[in-house]
Amino acid sequence: MMAAIECGKRARRVAILERTDKIGEKIRISGGGRCNFTNIYTKPTNYISENPRFCISALKRYTPDQFIRLIDHYGIAYNERKHGQLFCDQSAVQINNMLLAECQAANVEFHFNVDISKIQKPSHFKVFGQSETYEAQSVIIATGGKSVPKMGATSFGYDVAQKFGLQIITPEPALVPLTFDGVIHDQLKSLAGIAVDVRVKCAKTQFEEALLFTHRGLSGPVILQISSYWDLGQGISVDLFPGNDFFELLKTLKDGKPKQRLRPFLEEYLPKRLAGVIATELDLPEQFANIPDKRLLALSKRINHWRILPSGSEGYRTAEVTRGGVATSELSSKTMETTKVPNLYFIGEVVDVTGHLGGFNFQWAWSSGYTAGQFA
Repeated sequence: MMAAIECGKRARRVAILERTDKIGEKIRISGGGRCNFTNIYTKPTNYISENPRFCISALKRYTPDQFIRLIDHYGIAYNERKHGQLFCDQSAVQINNMLLAECQAANVEFHFNVDISKIQKPSHFKVFGQSETYEAQSVIIATGGKSVPKMGATSFGYDVAQKFGLQIITPEPALVPLTFDGVIHDQLKSLAGIAVDVRVKCAKTQFEEALLFTHRGLSGPVILQISSYWDLGQGISVDLFPGNDFFELLKTLKDGKPKQRLRPFLEEYLPKRLAGVIATELDLPEQFANIPDKRLLALSKRINHWRILPSGSEGYRTAEVTRGGVATSELSSKTMETTKVPNLYFIGEVVDVTGHLGGFNFQWAWSSGYTAGQFA
């Protein structure tokens, strides 16, 4: 819609071909129905791509401030949550309605339930639907990734790119809960429902935020963030007491209060069920005086450096976005046009640009759509 609006403002005749009977469904369900529509701290380092600099041009061309001004123009009330995330006060539907109103003002046509079988380009583009063929000078692919298939997501955008000879960076679920099997799965399942602020690290990347234990494994903002950097076979490290050396805390207590009982002490710093699982797992004596320093060190490592190996993720079913996509080397960062096929554009999630959790993926949609709309 963003691209169509900008094309329409340039007096281009624009049609949006939508596969389902509604448009903007991902907007409607996002942010718990409140739509985290942008982040005021958006910067290129909030994005993952084979070319980390690719997003710079579009993000400069259309900034969070510009989208906020559009929101203000429509009188949509919003609030700022932690880390610069902006949400609607009332409903995500307001964002959808705003974009639809802008489309109407720009004379954008909508065609719903269009199942496209193929796109050809002899001299100009021909887009073949089930009952109608559309002809156009330019085509913009804004089909998103494979995440949330129940909302109509498919691999269509990648298929089109490959048919036109463009390289695809292998798509993977991102911003997705991680799953486990075996003993660790049973252990995590017993902790389902517990949330705790932690630091999670995968290779050289780390995030600090809330972690949620689930019946399948681990979720919560910090896990969704790190999942975008995680690959199958990689372990992750969880610090349950971030910013503190738990061994020093244990040693100080042992020296000062040797008769202190272990489990009540752990429950001062961790949720009760989690403290119980750790104490049982390590099978430590109840009084500090009876715990050798070597075993205190093992306990501190379990708290500060809990190493676990995910068996997988919950996949596209619950992934908020798709990592990978059309290679940025195939596109102009200034126009979003493909370098091999004139007047063919790819924008948004279908491109190999994936934002962190917190409104960054919506901002990429607005920025890349706006950019393509200036040239298509």
